[in-house]
Amino acid sequence: MVRTVVVIAGAVALALGAAGVAFVGGRQDQSELISAPSTSDATLPPRAPSTTVVEEQAVGLPSHLAHLEGRWETNWTVRTIDLEELRVGVPAPDPRDAIPPIDQPVFESVSTASEWLADREPGLLLSLDGAARFYPLRILTLHEVVNDEIAGTPIVVTFCPLCNTGVAFERGFEGQVLRFGVSGLLRNSDLVMWDDATVSLWQQITGEAIVGDLAGNRLAPVPTSIVRWADFKDSFPEGEVLSRDTGIYTPGSYGINPYEYYSSQNRPLSFFRGEIDDRYPALERVVGVIIGDAAKAYPFSEIAEVRTVNDVVGSTPIVVLWGAEDTADALDSQVIALGRSIGTGLAFSRVVDGKELTFTAVDDTTFIDDQTRTTWNILGRAVAGPLEGTQLETVIHRNEFWFAWQAFFPEAPVFAGD
Repeated sequence: MVRTVVVIAGAVALALGAAGVAFVGGRQDQSELISAPSTSDATLPPRAPSTTVVEEQAVGLPSHLAHLEGRWETNWTVRTIDLEELRVGVPAPDPRDAIPPIDQPVFESVSTASEWLADREPGLLLSLDGAARFYPLRILTLHEVVNDEIAGTPIVVTFCPLCNTGVAFERGFEGQVLRFGVSGLLRNSDLVMWDDATVSLWQQITGEAIVGDLAGNRLAPVPTSIVRWADFKDSFPEGEVLSRDTGIYTPGSYGINPYEYYSSQNRPLSFFRGEIDDRYPALERVVGVIIGDAAKAYPFSEIAEVRTVNDVVGSTPIVVLWGAEDTADALDSQVIALGRSIGTGLAFSRVVDGKELTFTAVDDTTFIDDQTRTTWNILGRAVAGPLEGTQLETVIHRNEFWFAWQAFFPEAPVFAGD
């Protein structure tokens, strides 16, 4: 049996023996068909629930979700949202894991991965307790969810191509380790995950359970950054890289962007039904910083002008660094490595050993702090000076599209230049 990836209305769907046509942002193209063989294939303390009000209501599934009733064990009566907000992204009788998550990730060395990764390719950087990993977007775009463990901590690494949101969470919850998958549903065009213990539905962008027995709870976030391959391999030569040996598709299948021209158009796909704040283009990327209950957005167009932003979010002094180096847009060209250049926006705590630092840009890739005159690279690593070898602490941030940020964080302030 052969499973084929088809692109339907911009969402990657798996269908048995199907062929399809791509409709991305209203532009019709013949879809890339990627064939692959079918595969069979610690406990942590509980997390505090969110402050979201959990309502228990009669089920009454909307008509567009009616086909899921009886198929899913989800407790639809417990939820924090109106079920009308959920859209079907994958048209299948049971869309769970039609976009297949990676449950048994394989990793390889930096030297091996350099044989197939281009310097300008983006990926998700995750560093925890001395272990550093790079998850290429060329792989995450086709799988969206990776159930992993790093430094003894079970985590789930996620990427929503429709929102450009890459974020990771601890997946230990109330004495068990949850396994997450792709539900095939979307809310505000963002990936909705499901867990295999309760079949609760989880919002990827916030890590909150929105429907099911666990509704109202949040997963603990793990800091991540979207960076280019050249910067990762230079800073973490002993790091690990998610391999193309997934057991799901052939290695050569990875590298094609199924959302061709999506990010270069100024509109989200039709799954998004909300109003768009017109202060910025809908698909402009922002550095969205979240610290506790505080959040703030830093649009790429704004930080590109000033190169560094020394700020405070909540009570935490942070710095947002802009790297003007050549970083490929994974959601533009058909070949990810050939995507247009978009730069890099990252956020860190600017407190080192109890001292608050202030940063300024030196050139496209390096920065200096005013207090110690140490030189830092775009990944927050001190490369010369008194603090050489020091690593700034990454704060929770993402690079989602503006429309997605303002849909989920409508009251958050936005940096608009000096």
